[in-house]
Amino acid sequence: MFEFAQKYTLENKRVILEPLTGNNSTHLLHFSLYEPNIWPFSLFPMDGEENFKKYIAAALHSRAQQTAYPFIVYDKLYGEYAGSTRFYDIQFNNSSLQLGYTWYGSKFQGTGLNKNCKYLLLEFAFEKMGMERVEFRADVNNLRSVAAMKSIGCTEEGILRSNVPNATGGRRDSIVLSILKNEWFDRVKSHLSSCIE
Repeated sequence: MFEFAQKYTLENKRVILEPLTGNNSTHLLHFSLYEPNIWPFSLFPMDGEENFKKYIAAALHSRAQQTAYPFIVYDKLYGEYAGSTRFYDIQFNNSSLQLGYTWYGSKFQGTGLNKNCKYLLLEFAFEKMGMERVEFRADVNNLRSVAAMKSIGCTEEGILRSNVPNATGGRRDSIVLSILKNEWFDRVKSHLSSCIE
C-alpha cells in the first residue's frame, strides 16, 4: 500500500526522482530567479524567491494532507537538478490520480528527460500503486506541453472551459488527457521504453 510518509525514490539510467523536501528544494530556486521564460503557463506565480517559497510550501502541504506526492528531478546526464513533478488529486477509492505540476529548466527541455520521468512515474502508478487511470491536464494554449503528453501516448479527452484561475488573474481552459491501465500495458510502456533506451 502506498504511504505518503514513505520515501519513494524512482531511478533509471538517466534520472532520479526523489521526494521533494524543504531542504532539497533549494536546488531549484535558481530557476525561479533566472528563468522567467519557463513559467508562462504555471497556475501559480513562480518567479522570484517569495513566490518560489510559497510554491514549495504548498507542494509540501499537499503531501502532508495526503492529496499529492511531489518529486524533485535530478538529471544524471547533466549531473544537476532539473525541475519537479508530482502525483496529485490521488483518489485511491477511484484508483486514479493526476500527474502534473511538471517543469524543467530550459537546458533540460527536449533532451529526453521528460520521457524518462514519465516512464518511471507511470510504471509506479500502474504497477505499484494499482491505479486504473492517470490523468494529465494543461493550459490548452501550452502547445509544447500538450505535444509532450501526446508523444508519450496520452489520449485527448476534451477541454474544460474556464477551468481554473491562472497566475495572471484570468482563467484558463484546460485540456484533459489520460492513460488507462490497459493502455499502459498494451502500448504505452513499450513505446516509452523504446524512447528511453
